[in-house]
Amino acid sequence: MAEETRRLLSRHLAGREEDADGTVLLDVPYPDAAVVAMLLDVAAECFGERGESVEETRQAALETLLQLAGFDEESQLNR
Repeated sequence: MAEETRRLLSRHLAGREEDADGTVLLDVPYPDAAVVAMLLDVAAECFGERGESVEETRQAALETLLQLAGFDEESQLNR
């Protein structure tokens, strides 16, 4: 799951926007957006992520997947 998320997000990193705090804003068009949403829903179930809304739950799952997929310094794939 982490690797597929990494692949899909990497395809859309060109032209990305970055906030002052380092948050990257990424627009993933359909049909990839539907696949990413599904991956986040499955990841949320696997990781036991919960939030007050679907978006918060997906955001929590995304943060975990990004760590696993190597988009941050602490990634397990960077070892």
